[in-house]
Amino acid sequence: MGNDPGRTRLALYWAPELADPLHAAASAWLGRDAETGATIPQAPLGGLDMAEITADARRYGFHATLKPPFRLSTSYAEARAAAMHLAARTRPFALPPLRVASLDGFLALREVTRCPALHDFADDCVRSLDPHRAPPTEAEIARRRPERLSERERAHLGQWGYPHVFEAWRFHLTLSRRLTAEEMAVVRPAAEAALGPAAGRMRHVRQLCLFTQAAPDAPFLIAERLPLLG
Repeated sequence: MGNDPGRTRLALYWAPELADPLHAAASAWLGRDAETGATIPQAPLGGLDMAEITADARRYGFHATLKPPFRLSTSYAEARAAAMHLAARTRPFALPPLRVASLDGFLALREVTRCPALHDFADDCVRSLDPHRAPPTEAEIARRRPERLSERERAHLGQWGYPHVFEAWRFHLTLSRRLTAEEMAVVRPAAEAALGPAAGRMRHVRQLCLFTQAAPDAPFLIAERLPLLG
């Protein structure tokens, strides 16, 4: 990983392990494997263009956000060292089964029951890597539409560079853009059929994934998987 703090964006995500059937199923659904960068052809679904419906989720890679993408104020090596320290003190934990859900109009996989260890992990990720986050630009802040945020979310945006952290954080793995009711009626059953069996399994969170974006609009890729060793 080259050191270009002005362009590189780093994110701390959870993603299923390579041996987890959910990795292959979700990669096929989104049309790209975030581990290898390989493109996977997507067939139309009921006349809908699935490549368009999953375009944004495909660019970010199949993941659940722990610390949102940020431009580096330090080097990748320094941020990686902080992430390794975090992973070393974090104990693996059980993740509840996941299910397809509608979240603000888009489809995502969500846990069937709240997982306190998961929320604690996300909070730790946000805090621990923040010394390596460059402040957001005015344009980046404007894209968050602060006028539509609650007072607490605006405070998070100012302090942490993202509004949906801590009590405002919701674990989810995005599967689509926002859908119309007609699209939802077609896409949701297909997502449940394609992902439900793998998503519904019990699994453990045993890794912290570092995703990187080399340049604006480039796809995110898994740079490293750090084992949780606590």
